[in-house]
Amino acid sequence: MEDRQQSAPAPAPALVPALVLAAGGGRRLGGRPKALIPYRGRPLIEHALAVVRAGGCRSTVAVLGAAAGQVRSAAELGDCRLVDNPDWESGMGSSLRAGLAALPPETAAVLVMLVDTPGVTPAAVARLLAAHRAGAELAAAAYAGRRGHPVLIGARHLAEAAAGATGDAGARALLAAHAGEIELVECGDVAVPDDLDTPADLARWSLPGGDRPPVDRRADHP
Repeated sequence: MEDRQQSAPAPAPALVPALVLAAGGGRRLGGRPKALIPYRGRPLIEHALAVVRAGGCRSTVAVLGAAAGQVRSAAELGDCRLVDNPDWESGMGSSLRAGLAALPPETAAVLVMLVDTPGVTPAAVARLLAAHRAGAELAAAAYAGRRGHPVLIGARHLAEAAAGATGDAGARALLAAHAGEIELVECGDVAVPDDLDTPADLARWSLPGGDRPPVDRRADHP
């Protein structure tokens, strides 16, 4: 009689949610919340969520702050888990802490995405997820070798990331403490790192072909 052995089921893919930080009030943009800045005809937060989902993130968390109620009603956010940060005016650090606290317990790593970086593409997200699958516990998109966004943080670093997230620094303290461990994933051929902070930025992104404006290679945050 043939000895039939049932093979063990394949393990489920590791959970790597995307954490979209979208609480900013857009002070330099006339006080319009960044989440609702129009981009390609829809609110910027919709674009950010579409990018991380297309890049391979099966779960999404978004931190809201400025005009959170308006964002909830005006944007189509799908099954994204929404977290309100009442302290959003204190800076990005409080939003990062709020988002990290809302992650599922089975999270293997988190991809931190800023809502105001519309030049980040699904290809860049996919490269960071691939780096994690290959073993990276800390990874960041790089542009001509310089660290930018998004950033991927492995589970064993999440508590340290939250502890160091103060003011507007985001994950800067964590990344500085582990600078030698960060895998820089070159994305300059598929994405643009610029953030959208000023009316001039908004005008540039609104131009035809505005998904590749002149590159300002800043690595200000997290």
